[in-house]
Amino acid sequence: MIMAKNSTPTIAAIATPPGVGAIAVIRISGPRAFEISDQVFTSRKGKLENATSHTAYFGVIRANGQLIDEVIAVIFRGPSSFTGDDTVEFSCHGSTYIQKEILNVLIQHGSQPAKPGEFTMRAFLNRKMDLAQAEAVGDLIASDSASSHRVALKQMRGGFSKEIQMLREKLIHFASLLELELDFSEEDVEFADRKQLISLISETIQHTKKLSESFETGNVIKRGIPVAIAGKPNVGKSTLLNLILNEDRAIVSDIAGTTRDTIEEEINLGGMKFRFIDTAGIRKSDDLVEQIGVEKTLEKIKEASVIIYLFDPGETGPDELQILLNTIIASRPGEKYVLVPVANKSDRYNKSYLQDLFSPIPDVIFISAKEHSGINELFKRITSVISESKIDSGDVILTNARHKDSIDKTTAALENSLTGLSSGLATDLIAIEIRSSLMYLGEITGQITTDDLLGKIFSKFCIGK
Repeated sequence: MIMAKNSTPTIAAIATPPGVGAIAVIRISGPRAFEISDQVFTSRKGKLENATSHTAYFGVIRANGQLIDEVIAVIFRGPSSFTGDDTVEFSCHGSTYIQKEILNVLIQHGSQPAKPGEFTMRAFLNRKMDLAQAEAVGDLIASDSASSHRVALKQMRGGFSKEIQMLREKLIHFASLLELELDFSEEDVEFADRKQLISLISETIQHTKKLSESFETGNVIKRGIPVAIAGKPNVGKSTLLNLILNEDRAIVSDIAGTTRDTIEEEINLGGMKFRFIDTAGIRKSDDLVEQIGVEKTLEKIKEASVIIYLFDPGETGPDELQILLNTIIASRPGEKYVLVPVANKSDRYNKSYLQDLFSPIPDVIFISAKEHSGINELFKRITSVISESKIDSGDVILTNARHKDSIDKTTAALENSLTGLSSGLATDLIAIEIRSSLMYLGEITGQITTDDLLGKIFSKFCIGK
């Protein structure tokens, strides 16, 4: 639904993050954007009301006759603006005082303070983008790695929405034929070819399941790939974490059991965000605090997408290592993760000897955290967890839990309709399930939505976006 222009308030907000910088941006958008701006902004070029869209004006902003700042005003006429409404963006000096004064004077002259995400919600309501694209705007702002940026950008540009629309259009065609059958139920006719319908629903289910499965990849791209550094006490886990982060984040000591709790830090490797977790050494202990640390270690191992099992090749031989690796594997049956056995302190031994000794165990990496050797090979193994080719393949990757929930509900409704078709269920009951699947798909893009849902989604955005 498009908001009536005469009932739409004009909103304003600081669009740049809190803090002091060289430049800040204050955005005002709505039917009175030019009128209010002209009351506080003056330029030799004249009134913004008469300005051409997508032009910039240099001028000054005053409050009660007092100069606040020299600014650049950029004009966007609706509907050719982000929100679809008339919009002005003032670029001022980055002083927090100046930013607040400009915002205050805009509010004093009739604009309203924007709520979190209200500019993007206006864009959605004015049909500048659908709901999935609007949510991707938030993901793009929050992206902090090359991979999360690419996925968010692809969704913001409508890649995911096109997939959903394609699925809906195919289902709508057969749904309309089923509805037509219901109108002629007394004549016992079939407009929808049952074989074609079964084939279409089966294909759609395969498609929705593939989308749902992509959420596992999308979630780790968005949140960061969790990497647990596990092993016995005093094998160099904290030293390795410090080396990866290039800072002394974890306490390093020759005393076994120094790390009592998990330490978690993020870092970008190969354009992807990883969450490295240094864990307490796994051993039996009478120390209650250390026992709790070991329990947390086991929890992090179960949650990690990558497990670096660090060991000292002088203390743990190949037979014992295989038993330890098998224990981890047995704790996560059927799950997708990567287990990387890493022999630390390898500088103490002959490399050829170590390679021959551990040859029965494939893919052991030999490093020395102390000497900084073998780390590049370890990084290469870790970054291969999520293939860049998969991100760039053109396949849609789900990153939003709301979208996954709707996709899963779509799959369930389609599976019910497929069961009904196979068992000769009445047409009206099959039609109900297909209607449900269309509703769930429509919820993703906002073709079917509620005010409560919109409020929940856009409240997560920052003010000014």
